[in-house]
Amino acid sequence: MAATTPASPAASSDAFASLKLQPRAGGRSAIVSNLLAGPLQVRLQGDSRTPPATVLNADEQRELLWLADEGKPLRLVLDAFPGDPAARPQDHLYLVPVQSASVQVSQAFAGHYSHTDAQNLYAVDFPLAEGTPVRAARGGRVMQVVDSREQGSLLRILHGDGSMALYAHLQAASAQVRPGQTVEAGQTIALSGNTGHSSGPHLHFVLQANTGLALRSIPFRMVSERGELKFPRQVP
Repeated sequence: MAATTPASPAASSDAFASLKLQPRAGGRSAIVSNLLAGPLQVRLQGDSRTPPATVLNADEQRELLWLADEGKPLRLVLDAFPGDPAARPQDHLYLVPVQSASVQVSQAFAGHYSHTDAQNLYAVDFPLAEGTPVRAARGGRVMQVVDSREQGSLLRILHGDGSMALYAHLQAASAQVRPGQTVEAGQTIALSGNTGHSSGPHLHFVLQANTGLALRSIPFRMVSERGELKFPRQVP
């Protein structure tokens, strides 16, 4: 038997979960571990006996399937999507994630350069010098910290209504928080950078929700020291 975790629509599944096949009672148990400090929806595919999608709690490990060892090759595919599809995000006024009297936006909702897919349609890019402090736009729980200059350093923060804020292209090794930590709105969480697939130094901010085996961006309102930024509530 072989277990694989190919790319899912939410990014690479192995960034969110791990799958292992463990011998047990004449067969194999498919055990999935949630690698996030927050809820994760997972789905196994590749066999007619695989169970329906389920939600794992933060850091939870669970046996999802047992299969008799019939001597036949088996390919199981694990899909993983951050967040709980039962959550219902509420309208909330977010803080601009950088404390500055002058806030610039280089690409907003439906930006033609890179804000065209479902996960980033309602994203906003803030051009910032590398090393600029990035603050939490809303209080919540740190769900994920990724530190990679090549793939891109990022933070994912889970809010009380189940929505998730993603802060991307951060400076490598700049995170000032850890998974599972509670943060307050306005708290410095990392430094801005130019990591990953970035066209230049900037902060990529997007609010996302799990809509049921899919990760999608959702519109939001945001305020700076000078007042509310004007983003459209809907895009074409």
